[in-house]
Amino acid sequence: MTSSGTTYRRYTNLAAAIHMLQSKQITLLSPEKWDDGNDRHFMEVYKDKRSLQTLVAICLAKDADTYGHWRVFSPNGDGVCVILRKDLLIASFEGVPGIRHGEVNYREIRHLRSDPPAVYELPFLKRWPYRSEGEYRVLYEHATEVAKAKDFPLPNGCITEVVLSPWMPEPLVASVKRTLKSIEGCSGISMYQSTLVKNPEWTSITDRAHNDGR
Repeated sequence: MTSSGTTYRRYTNLAAAIHMLQSKQITLLSPEKWDDGNDRHFMEVYKDKRSLQTLVAICLAKDADTYGHWRVFSPNGDGVCVILRKDLLIASFEGVPGIRHGEVNYREIRHLRSDPPAVYELPFLKRWPYRSEGEYRVLYEHATEVAKAKDFPLPNGCITEVVLSPWMPEPLVASVKRTLKSIEGCSGISMYQSTLVKNPEWTSITDRAHNDGR
C-alpha cells in the first residue's frame, strides 16, 4: 500500500469513482449538502463576504486510512477510496485561476473567541474535535461564473489505488474490480477491498492466543 505521506485519499461512492476513472478528472462540488453544519456555514459566509457566484470544493484525507473516514465519508457498501499521488495532484492545481488549496486548520472555540478568523481563512478552518480527519481541501471560486460543479483534469499516474468498501458484499468484489479495470487506462491500477473491519491476519492472531494462567 502506498505511504500516506505521499498521497491523498478521496472517500466517495462507486458512481463518483467511475466518473473519475473514465473522465480522468476530479470534480469539485458545492458544499451546500455537506454533513457538518458548521462547515457549511463557514463556506456560506465566505462566499457571501467575497461576493462569489461560484464556490465549489473537494475534501481529501491526508492521513492514514481509519474506520472514521469510511464511516463518515463512505459509509455504505458502494463506498470507494481513491488514492491520489500528492505531488502530481498539487502540481496540477498550481497556477489555475480561481483555485485555492491547503491543509485544514483545526481550532478550539476558546481560541477563536478572542481571535476571530479572517474571512480568507474560513474555508480551511474546522473545529478541533474534527482534527482526526487530517483534511486537505481544494476550492474553486469565481465572482461571475455560476456553477454547482467543476471538473479539473488529473495527470497521468495520479490515481495509484482504488480501495473498495470494507462493507461491500464479498461476492461482488471481483466483478466490481473487473469492471473498473476494464476502463481505459485503469488496468494497471491496484484495486482491492479494504480489510479494515475484517482482516484475516489480525483475526488469525487471536486464534493463536495462549492461556497464560491468569
